[in-house]
Amino acid sequence: MTWATHYIARLSAGEPVTFRPRGTSMRPKIESGALVRLRPLLADEPRVGDIVLCSIGRADYLHLVTDVEIGRYQIGNNHGRTNGWTTRDHIFGRVVEV
Repeated sequence: MTWATHYIARLSAGEPVTFRPRGTSMRPKIESGALVRLRPLLADEPRVGDIVLCSIGRADYLHLVTDVEIGRYQIGNNHGRTNGWTTRDHIFGRVVEV
């Protein structure tokens, strides 16, 4: 169970979620403790530049899609660090409001 387990379950059930993430990896796009609203992905999402809730290995991230290749998505923070690649079935929602 991770910090995102509850939000992932709700997004996977088709529900939007709101929460206040902590940390500085997405500053200044998302400040620590800012209220964010996410909704489940649409058919044509995600795209480069979207902020998504996703899993890579055992870690969950609220980070940017930095590159897209056929069948996979590169995830990174707002400071140039890359977390790795994941598939669409491990991307649960997209930020629609901060």
